[in-house]
Amino acid sequence: MRHPRPSDDISLLYRGIVRTLRPVLRGVTKTDWRGMDNIPASGGFVVAPNHVSYVDPIILGHFLVDQGRAPRFLAKNALFTTPALGRIMSNTGQIPVYRETSRAIDAYAAALVALRDGACVCVLPEGTITKDPQMWPMTGKTGAARLALETGLPLVPVGIWGTQQLMRAYHDKVPHLVPPKRVQVYAGPPVQLADLADEPVDREVLATATDRLMDAIAAQVSLARGLPVPSDRYDPRDNVRGGGQR
Repeated sequence: MRHPRPSDDISLLYRGIVRTLRPVLRGVTKTDWRGMDNIPASGGFVVAPNHVSYVDPIILGHFLVDQGRAPRFLAKNALFTTPALGRIMSNTGQIPVYRETSRAIDAYAAALVALRDGACVCVLPEGTITKDPQMWPMTGKTGAARLALETGLPLVPVGIWGTQQLMRAYHDKVPHLVPPKRVQVYAGPPVQLADLADEPVDREVLATATDRLMDAIAAQVSLARGLPVPSDRYDPRDNVRGGGQR
């Protein structure tokens, strides 16, 4: 296990949270971490997971901190408005997202700065917990791919599975901590985007890059579940499979 570098330790508060949560998480989960060598030991990169439970960011954070990287998540701005949680979010370098407002671009700009400063920036490309009835990754939004294309930094796909046993989306208000649940986090190799590097970052290029990303995420989920990836992808806009990218 690597330990966070000084530049990754955003604050004393961040280190305190890690020290508090790590033993708790080890007590309530049986972790199956794979692909750790795909997490860069230094420098900026984008990590993009699927999303099946409200606790995914905590579990992904545990995985990344155990690899020596302190993640910065793009999170909805409402989380920053409560006094205690807002202070924690701000002082650990998390990035507020102001959806459907004139400030929506601020999160992207902040993420670019963080990446160029050498941070690990986490973007959930589905934008919400999957609505696929079979819980596979849905179609993705283009933000993660855009960040990787604009910076030229690695885009690491991650498959998460088992967190839905801790807290089922849209059903549970409190987590199920007993007995300990097996949670799987599988990091794949960076998505290959070299052939797109010299192309203008237009809608077509973003769709291609995002499709590759979602395929790579689904492949890691497939490994975790031991099931083949469905032949088409669920599109939440139409509540059907087979939709295109946003």
